[in-house]
Amino acid sequence: MGIFSFLSEPWPWYVAGPLIGLTVPLLLLLGNKSFGISSSLQHICSMTGDKKPYFDYDWRKVGGWNLLFVLGIVLGGFVAGVLFANPEPLQVAAATQSDLAAIGVETDGKLVPTSLFTFANLFTLQGFLLMVCGGFLIGFGTRYADGCTSGHAITGLASLQLPSLIAVIGFFVGGLISTHFLLPLILSL
Repeated sequence: MGIFSFLSEPWPWYVAGPLIGLTVPLLLLLGNKSFGISSSLQHICSMTGDKKPYFDYDWRKVGGWNLLFVLGIVLGGFVAGVLFANPEPLQVAAATQSDLAAIGVETDGKLVPTSLFTFANLFTLQGFLLMVCGGFLIGFGTRYADGCTSGHAITGLASLQLPSLIAVIGFFVGGLISTHFLLPLILSL
């Protein structure tokens, strides 16, 4: 098995899970107490020299590694999407296909349903609600919860923080409400 085939196949849970789990002790050993993506925008704003209290701190001490992590995500996404692109259509379970078809979404083998997520669909009521309003609510919720799902669920829960437990419960409840009530409502418009 070559490195290309090793990297292009999904890693089993018993490899990926422990690697994610070892992130928290590694961060603690390096002196970082948080992990996530949402604080990166704050670090970028701090880099501009804005002296508002929220941005007035030394981003190099707090967020240098975080910005490097975000750059790695962007580069990794490019490598995975372009260099290791899977020519096979996305396989969706039959039960999921029938559930999506029941609310009017057809799977077409792409990463996201193109009937919903296209530039042309952005100018429809459904597209505006899903992409623009949904994106705004995700950004607002991330700041309101003082972190994103990865930060709260990985680092916050591992360090036994009650606010992270409350946030993760809220993320799951919000996801269930969105999936079972809001999405069918928006798609019926």
